[in-house]
Amino acid sequence: MRLLADLIHPSLTDLSGEKLYRQAVRGIVMRDDEILLLYTERYDDFSFPGGGVDEGESLIPALKRELQEETGVLVVGEPKPFGMVSEYQPYWKPQWPIMYQKSYWYQCEVALETTATKMEHYEIANGMRPQWVKLTDAINHNQQVLQAAPATMGLSIHRETHVLKQLAQKLALKHKC
Repeated sequence: MRLLADLIHPSLTDLSGEKLYRQAVRGIVMRDDEILLLYTERYDDFSFPGGGVDEGESLIPALKRELQEETGVLVVGEPKPFGMVSEYQPYWKPQWPIMYQKSYWYQCEVALETTATKMEHYEIANGMRPQWVKLTDAINHNQQVLQAAPATMGLSIHRETHVLKQLAQKLALKHKC
């Protein structure tokens, strides 16, 4: 899968030592000029639905599970690889001061019918909810949040906004052909 970005949190000056390795999957679900994203009230940002791959789980089953849990959509057909982002960020457990994460994005077709979401307690507490939004509106919103944010902000909004922009570029090229 093609590398979209390789991100390092600005607070990390030394990447040596123990690292927690995490894999994540994220879904790209489009409907006309809108995209299905998660809006998180706590952070006032938009992100792709998805999350961590459980131990022993493959990427595609994890993707389908995460999309159903967070948005209620059911993936149909075979998701198409879009790209991968690797990132290094500080981690809160002392035995792993750094987390190295690889996030894999897939373009997905979904069924018309949906199921109830099954958000985790922290997702509910953060005010996370699925929302259809115009792709350009999501990019503009996240960019405004980034402009006002402190340098200590995590990488997730940077990662998500970077991929949203790359998706917009790809769709613009596709429509020119």
